[in-house]
Amino acid sequence: MSPLKSMKAAFRDHYVSTDLVQVRTLPIPEPKPKEIQVKVVATTINRTDMAVVTGWPWIMRLFVGLPNPKSPVPGTDFVGVISAVGSNEKGFKIGDKVWGFIDNGCGSHAEYFCTSSYSNLRKIPDGIDWKSAVGSIEGVHYAYNFINKMTLHPGNNVLVIGGTGAIGSAAIQILKSMGVLVTAISLGHVDRVKELGADRVIDGSQGDWTQFVGQFDAVFDAVGKSRFKICKPLLKENGVYISSELGPNWENPFLAIKSGFMGKKKVKFPVPTNVRESLEEIGQLLLKGKFHPLIDKTVALDEISKAYTYVHSGKKIGNVILEISQDKF
Repeated sequence: MSPLKSMKAAFRDHYVSTDLVQVRTLPIPEPKPKEIQVKVVATTINRTDMAVVTGWPWIMRLFVGLPNPKSPVPGTDFVGVISAVGSNEKGFKIGDKVWGFIDNGCGSHAEYFCTSSYSNLRKIPDGIDWKSAVGSIEGVHYAYNFINKMTLHPGNNVLVIGGTGAIGSAAIQILKSMGVLVTAISLGHVDRVKELGADRVIDGSQGDWTQFVGQFDAVFDAVGKSRFKICKPLLKENGVYISSELGPNWENPFLAIKSGFMGKKKVKFPVPTNVRESLEEIGQLLLKGKFHPLIDKTVALDEISKAYTYVHSGKKIGNVILEISQDKF
């Protein structure tokens, strides 16, 4: 068990705007018999965290807690070291380096947290450093789980909308590792997106990307800023549209059902699951040098409120890393 009794942690005890997230001193949680305690090295402040903190979209509250969050400490992904194990835990030991993602929150925006969600974490493979690991979790998990619901082959053409986000930047690199031709839409940062491997990059603030009629086997909206009715003309006859967001009036899940029975151009709205499989894929991509996380900035826990507000503004590119511990690997 940790010899310390208290820790620093991000805190909010009800759904709040991002500028109201505080840093407080709280008791260090001790693991129950089937839990592990993780000393957090780093985490990110990501789109999922925005939903966990603000409770928007409202459906998120069904998973995070009603009427208030079940846990006052936010945080969904993590890289850390196991610092204690419960009396009945056999699969992990103190000192194991682990990474994971729990989309309804695990309290990782803190120096320590406890979890029994073993299906959402893995040991980090040797050869992967903490910064590469933490910048490769949430975005790659979502991108991988959306892409593997498409039927793609080398030489296919895919449009990625939102190439600078954590999900979009991951999608570009995963698609290129599959031999797919990628056109990416980005609001600025064209050179950064080209560095990710995109074959063609369009600055959405200057170019008209809706002109590419009938060119794409799939359109992946990684930021949820478009709609099927806008992207449908861009698809080939049997093309697929996937968005990372519900869409206006939650239209994407309904369109996915409807298009299953009508027309050749389809909408798919997969729900990302199987985090352990995602982590296995992420590890292989990192070890093979086929993925490099796009990192915006690294911030300290004491800067949490400003960092949350920055991420919520939509100005970030890639990942904002929250550095918790000085004990790196």
